[in-house]
Amino acid sequence: MSWTWTSEFPGDLTYFGSPAGLQWLALTAGLLTLVLLLATQGVPGLRWAAPSRSNNAVLLAAAGAFVVGWFSITAIATDLGGLANLEPGGWVLGAGSLLTLAGALGLPLDRRTGVTLRVLDRRLFLLVPAAAVVWFATHAIPEDKPVAPVLTALAGGLVIGAAAVLAVQLGHLANHWLRIANITRPLPAPRELPSWAEILLIVAAFATGLFAITFGIDTEYGELFIGYLLLAGTVIPAITKSGLLPRLRSLTVKYRSVTTGAAFAAAASFPFTQTSDQYTSVAANILIFATVALGLNIVVGLAGLLDLGYVAFLGVGAYAAALVSGSPASPIHVQFPFWAAMLTGAVVSMVFGVIIGAPTLRLRGDYLAIVTLGFGEIFRITMLNLNGTTGPKITNGSNGIPRIPDLEILGFNLGKPHTVLGVELGRFSNYYLLMLLVTALVVLVFARVGNSRIGRAWVAIREDETAAEAMGINGFRLKLLAFALGACLAGLAGTVQAHVSYTVTPDQYTFAEALPPNSAFLLAAVILGGMGTISGPLAGATLLFLVPKKLEFLSDYQLLAFGIALIVLMRVRPEGLIPNRRQQLEFHEAAIPAQSTGDAATLTKAGA
Repeated sequence: MSWTWTSEFPGDLTYFGSPAGLQWLALTAGLLTLVLLLATQGVPGLRWAAPSRSNNAVLLAAAGAFVVGWFSITAIATDLGGLANLEPGGWVLGAGSLLTLAGALGLPLDRRTGVTLRVLDRRLFLLVPAAAVVWFATHAIPEDKPVAPVLTALAGGLVIGAAAVLAVQLGHLANHWLRIANITRPLPAPRELPSWAEILLIVAAFATGLFAITFGIDTEYGELFIGYLLLAGTVIPAITKSGLLPRLRSLTVKYRSVTTGAAFAAAASFPFTQTSDQYTSVAANILIFATVALGLNIVVGLAGLLDLGYVAFLGVGAYAAALVSGSPASPIHVQFPFWAAMLTGAVVSMVFGVIIGAPTLRLRGDYLAIVTLGFGEIFRITMLNLNGTTGPKITNGSNGIPRIPDLEILGFNLGKPHTVLGVELGRFSNYYLLMLLVTALVVLVFARVGNSRIGRAWVAIREDETAAEAMGINGFRLKLLAFALGACLAGLAGTVQAHVSYTVTPDQYTFAEALPPNSAFLLAAVILGGMGTISGPLAGATLLFLVPKKLEFLSDYQLLAFGIALIVLMRVRPEGLIPNRRQQLEFHEAAIPAQSTGDAATLTKAGA
């Protein structure tokens, strides 16, 4: 059924029998809710979808249908000027999603006991009336007045802040009322499947993930992307509560090599799903951002060193590669082959990491953060001054190094389209596949180092450097190694970035800007995704890169929204979206039930 009578709303929801845009999301949420409901009731053939048999999964899926449905109704009313623009299909959507949520609330749920209501600082609620007052004042003042732009910006910021405060408090109220519990009872033993069937399940899971990620990257307008985020934010917890995601995770642990191959194959398949380079350019830049975030994860997530100028190492690698890649603006006038240019960028970045780290890594905490922040700014200012006027002419100052030639590998020019398996791959598709290989290399390095003696020593330093040194660990040497390795990996990504963007300028490598990559967004990607993990920074970087790209209507408030989102995340899920198991337990120690001691010796949470 059509949701609106006019095609002016993005996605054209006027067709009958032909879903589009937000309608696909609503149908997905409704279908998932139905499948989980039937699975929890033990319907033959669907029990695999909900091994936990918990109705909590049904409630979360129903909440997703409700949120997507009513967001769609609100967006239509806002964009088109009122609820009068809704067709019968829109009203059916609202009523159906509301009834679905009410029915899910009536199911027997797994609940916690003794949940106290958390109330935010009451002074924060003053943002609500303040936002209303400034908003009305903005509309009362003529637009030609000098104060009007200031009030407009202030009103927008206050509205975003007030909405965030109300959203967090409503979340606390819902948590206190629903008391949704994690499923701690053991899941029933899964049906034994032959190895080939389990491998097919892993492949199917990654194929589904590829489809979901491709849908998110290919969204053409902000309303659809917001609906996509809302659906993902409820569907992932729903399949986790159902027990399906833990089952899949156990299969990936059992078949690690198959999982690695399936993940790489799914990522490599992305360009073949695209008809143009419009979104492969976004995907290539996401991989660059994610790879640099993984390098920073070694420094911050493993070694516990707060580096606020890390983007400078990306810039060092990019500038080094640009200078030796045959650009007409390069004063060196040499053109290294691909492998030599990448090696040059990585080595120069590593050398700079050692030079900067040697005198500064004897500092700790806030002092180290301040010094690294200063290094990031020193790098940018130095690149500006090497313009032939205030210093030697090396980087051309603010103009940067333009016209960087495309890479050529074994006669394969990445700047030209090529036909592979009957699909024409454009320039950005070629660079996406190259960057995928670089990302795979960085993931391999991170995994090997993290599971080695050096990685365990880094974790010991992160937890308590004094205790680690008392146990015989050379803290300074290992911190310098982490700093150098992180810089090397960032430089490796920088060499590819220089060729992808054609031009390298100092303004690309700042501490904080509205668009990534910059040091603030890189650090946020690690924290948002989950420190010390591989998939965490990859997910965090993807999210932080896509949100500014897709939500262009927030361009004037991106940094404000970014800051508020981080504050909310730190309160709701400080361990990140995909946390390390140990850190998750540390952040939620209060939720761990106390051990019953009796006459026996008291056990610690570690069991020692």
